[in-house]
Amino acid sequence: MATVAGWSAIASACSTAPDKPTMKVEFLRPALPAAARQPCADPVRLPARDLTAAEVTTGWGRDRAGLRICEARRAAAVAAVDGATP
Repeated sequence: MATVAGWSAIASACSTAPDKPTMKVEFLRPALPAAARQPCADPVRLPARDLTAAEVTTGWGRDRAGLRICEARRAAAVAAVDGATP
């Protein structure tokens, strides 16, 4: 009986099965400047005078397009760093 127990101990020590590798995964996120977390500036207020139709159309279009582009870029940058969807 002792011989069987001895051979069992030797056989288990000589196992050919590879050990499972141990791996540690660590995600490093870059630091995002505080300025990138601030929302884009609000549109500039209109002057206290009547505007022409051309001034309204041009200013409104440029202002709104710039604001939307700025906010989309800012939100995408923050989401990329934070790991969320914008």
